[in-house]
Amino acid sequence: MSERIRIKDALQSAAPLDRIVIKGWVRTKRDAKGFSFLEVNDGSCLTNIQIIIDEKAAGFDELKLIHTGAAVAVIGKLAESPGKGQKWEVHATELQLVGAADPETYPLQKKRHSDEFLRTIAHLRPRTNKYGAIFRIRSESAFAIHQFFHERGFVYVHTPILTGSDCEGAGEMFRVTTLPPGYTKTGEGMYEEDFFGKEANLTVSGQLEGEAYACSLDRIYTFGPTFRAENSNTPRHAAEFWMIEPEFAFADLNDNMALAEDLVKYMTEYILNHCAEDLELFAKYVDQTLMGSLNNLVVSEFVRLPYREAIQILQQSGQKFEFPVNFGTDLQTEHERFLCETHFNKPVIVYNFPKTIKPFYMRVNDDNETVAAMDVLVPRVGELIGGSQREERLDVLKQRIQELGMDETPYWWYLDLRRFGTVPHSGFGLGFERFLMMVTGVANIRDVIPFPRTPKSLDF
Repeated sequence: MSERIRIKDALQSAAPLDRIVIKGWVRTKRDAKGFSFLEVNDGSCLTNIQIIIDEKAAGFDELKLIHTGAAVAVIGKLAESPGKGQKWEVHATELQLVGAADPETYPLQKKRHSDEFLRTIAHLRPRTNKYGAIFRIRSESAFAIHQFFHERGFVYVHTPILTGSDCEGAGEMFRVTTLPPGYTKTGEGMYEEDFFGKEANLTVSGQLEGEAYACSLDRIYTFGPTFRAENSNTPRHAAEFWMIEPEFAFADLNDNMALAEDLVKYMTEYILNHCAEDLELFAKYVDQTLMGSLNNLVVSEFVRLPYREAIQILQQSGQKFEFPVNFGTDLQTEHERFLCETHFNKPVIVYNFPKTIKPFYMRVNDDNETVAAMDVLVPRVGELIGGSQREERLDVLKQRIQELGMDETPYWWYLDLRRFGTVPHSGFGLGFERFLMMVTGVANIRDVIPFPRTPKSLDF
């Protein structure tokens, strides 16, 4: 059975085949007198293929051992199907049970299961239509990211997962240590016996290292896992998630906003063109406005809105928000979604935020009140991208570090970038899972990550 054809390719066949080998997992089995119908899926596409097996087929006796969830291999003929909604079916001549699934304990049956239940069996949920579709879309989206940046001459840089610096300055980091449980030494020498001899953490962002490479290679991007030790049980937050982070030299805030808009449109259009069948599932069962919204995103020019004007729009909207809106407060999801879903009905880029609510590395504007920061807001999600023009002036950067009460010692190398050939440069971070939520309409980040990591959840 080495000549296996994947179901996706079989269903796209231009003509019947005298011999075909299919391998996959049984979704349903229906028995009739002298023959049976199997619906088999191998994960290559949303659609199952129907297998018809009669008592003349080799291995017919194994049918009594085959139930939903079992893995099977089938040899037969690919023939036109008289059934509605399917072009091809397989008339089996040989059936082999590859791996049994006990019908008494197999947790996926022919019924709709809740997302909450499926999260408890994250190792099996990709076998459902919804989650198979999500993770095929995730795969295609990742490919689109690399293709986008490759076409534009960006260099792919692998930034560290383990780090000794805090990019955000927020301290919400996972500590990494080889010290034994119960280690009691504290104070100045507490890390002397640790692996690195100093405090080490999982990265919250590859940005700072990315800036270093952009200031040598002109334009780079990173795409990898990042970690936040936020005790946040919201549908938009996870402790481990993936980020796309480009950095490019000789670029200001306007260049940054243009690149962000181009990336979101490119990725969305790519998924519309390459994942039509899987997207249709979400448009039918999750969000019936999905396709119109995604097509609108691709053809619309993103609104560019100064933060100050965004606050005025929100204050004058007549909307009753849970969180009050004032200059100097960060935008909440309800504010972001109002701007892009209700007020403008398309993506919005808010820029020039107060420096009091933004990290140390963002370029201070001439008003000394705001920084050259930008957030890209999209329907169903709110903030998809956060970025800025980076502060390239050594004296201003050092002053910002001091203002925020941070120790500049760990950032000596970052400051060197401003000492030796400093240039204006910009970058941003796009939350990969938030993009997947936007493009599928799925409301919870736990459902677009294969094995979600959230507070008190580390089961797989």
